[in-house]
Amino acid sequence: MQHRSCIYIVEDDDDIREMLLYVLSDDYDAQGFANASELGQALRTALPDLLLLDIMLPGESGLQILSRLRSDRRTADLYVILLTAKGSEYDRVKGLNLGADDYVSKPFSVLELVARIKAALRRLSQAADSTAPDAAKNELTLANVSADLARHRVTVDGEPVILTHKEFELLTYLLRHPGMVFSRDRLMREVWGFDFEGESRTVDMHIRTLRKKLDTGADIIQTVRGVGYKADQ
Repeated sequence: MQHRSCIYIVEDDDDIREMLLYVLSDDYDAQGFANASELGQALRTALPDLLLLDIMLPGESGLQILSRLRSDRRTADLYVILLTAKGSEYDRVKGLNLGADDYVSKPFSVLELVARIKAALRRLSQAADSTAPDAAKNELTLANVSADLARHRVTVDGEPVILTHKEFELLTYLLRHPGMVFSRDRLMREVWGFDFEGESRTVDMHIRTLRKKLDTGADIIQTVRGVGYKADQ
């Protein structure tokens, strides 16, 4: 029997939550929650493959939930798509800084959201299957930064660094092409898997958080003004 990916939806608007459950339940094991408390109970039982998280929630906000998830080793790399209010740039930027993998602005296109979800789950599945027999092929190293593709593990000076899925994909994509310069649009297509026209800030925010986490290894991620980014010594 084919594995059905599990998606948690945290949305306090009953109509939106039920609509998403209806749309996603045919292909996924989708579960909906109205607040942080309900989500917390579910997470203690099992982790989903992907989380849709509304920012505007009663009590603990989506951003507070995201911050807590990223600080917990068990949920640090959980794939999170934020649902944000249209025009709320501050929330989007803060969410990306906190480690959100992606975001969709309300009111959103259901077809676009489903496409984002499918692209994310496809890449997560590919990452889980990347276990080639030759371990050397699964190790990418530049200066003091190493990435183990099979174990989804990054170290700096031998010390482990916890990255989100998107941070890991972005880093390993750059490490696979040392010295090559990539535009933000190219990185969006190659790493996020779709054309995210006009939202290059997403790449910039992930580069920023990636550099912060790499600490002494941050210098390998270099900005080429007017063009984009590269990994180099």
